[in-house]
Amino acid sequence: MPTLETSRLVLRRWTELDIVPMSGINADPEVMRWIGSGATRTEEETKTFIERCEEMWETRGFGLFALEIRDTGELAGFVGLSVPTILPEVMPAVEIGWRLGRAFWGGGIATEAAKEALRFGFENCGLSEVLSICQIGNTASERIMQKLGMHFNRETIDPSCGRRIRVYAIERQGTGN
Repeated sequence: MPTLETSRLVLRRWTELDIVPMSGINADPEVMRWIGSGATRTEEETKTFIERCEEMWETRGFGLFALEIRDTGELAGFVGLSVPTILPEVMPAVEIGWRLGRAFWGGGIATEAAKEALRFGFENCGLSEVLSICQIGNTASERIMQKLGMHFNRETIDPSCGRRIRVYAIERQGTGN
């Protein structure tokens, strides 16, 4: 399974050592503010999340990468591809998403990592289109989507929590979409 690298980052599979630092990220109310209902996650919920990430890699050949800072080895969060089953109206689909600890906000890391994950999805997984979903008001994520070259697709409601969301999309170049 792939490990991807950029000048500053390593996108890799998850290990047991990632549970504690990812739990810290998921326990931060400011990080979780725009995720579902905004509820934080426990260490046990984070462990289950990481296990599900690894299962997706095994069953689909893609998933969410643990995102590591190359120079320090710190876990910054995650980036990668998933199936947005919470939003049946867009299915079948693949979504690109990210979540970073606050210490890593504002430095272009999410955009850099997402560009590499998107390249992987198109070139290695043969995807023809990728979506991204954010809650209305999450302007930081919306800016990243725009930097990735994604275009607005629709506005709708997240049925899991009732919050309004925006869906963006990008097609692989040369697919005629």
